[in-house]
Amino acid sequence: MKRFLGVDGGGSSTVALVADETGRVIREGRGGPSNVSDLGVFEKNLCEAVGDVDSEFESACFGFSGGIEGKGLIAREIVRAKHYSVVHDAAIALTGATGGAPGVVVIAGTGSIAFGKSGEGRTARAGGWGYAFGDEGSAYDIVRQALRAALRLEEGWGRATALHSALIESGGAASANDLLHRFYSAAFPRARIAALAILVDELARSGDAVAIDILNGAAQALAALASAVRAQLFRADESAMISYSGGAFSSSQLLERFKMLVELDTANLFTTPKFLPVEGALIEAFRAAGLDIIPRTDVSG
Repeated sequence: MKRFLGVDGGGSSTVALVADETGRVIREGRGGPSNVSDLGVFEKNLCEAVGDVDSEFESACFGFSGGIEGKGLIAREIVRAKHYSVVHDAAIALTGATGGAPGVVVIAGTGSIAFGKSGEGRTARAGGWGYAFGDEGSAYDIVRQALRAALRLEEGWGRATALHSALIESGGAASANDLLHRFYSAAFPRARIAALAILVDELARSGDAVAIDILNGAAQALAALASAVRAQLFRADESAMISYSGGAFSSSQLLERFKMLVELDTANLFTTPKFLPVEGALIEAFRAAGLDIIPRTDVSG
């Protein structure tokens, strides 16, 4: 039986799917994040996700966030395959979201980026500059904006918001200032900070005006990324499929606002993702072997 491997290596976790030649997924694995600077940790997390690294795959596609050059070399050393494809995780997210069709995908997980491909095969991106200089609209950025709001309130120059007490409690801190210093420590890696975005969504749904504004601002930033990529690849009067991926979009407030902003351009075709990014990686693994197969994710082993 020929086996195919698709890997989605992001900032929060590394996910792998193995499928047979019919497209049936036979295994799913998960490991720690791939977007780490320590290549030893990266190798460990990748091995954990792939699982069986002793067998040979017909084809393998790896989609990694962050720099992919060194990671691609390590992936080829770990996994034996006849065909390889190593791409940025935005590329597999686009393949998954559109089912391989031209369009634009906006990713908002721990970080954020927009990526697109035209019908002629041209590609473009916007954002993806990392947590220090970018990642607008990401889960990490949502929490960063929430902590800023809490700090302003604590110092007497911010609007009233329940984010202050919610963040302090969740972080086990004595104050917003204390939480700030905890966020700078190794005890709070970016993925752990980003996970607190759920608090912002919960408070937005309960009517907290500051939380609502933060999510609306995130949606605005993500829609701007989509628009920037669209303008690089499609004519103004040309229809373009726009989709999304990532945990930040689990917020209905953010997603609905993002959808509304995208659809202000009537040439945009907003669509929910057809497949997960890791399924997009599997589609690309099939393509690397010259096959046009859609995975069936009825995992049986």
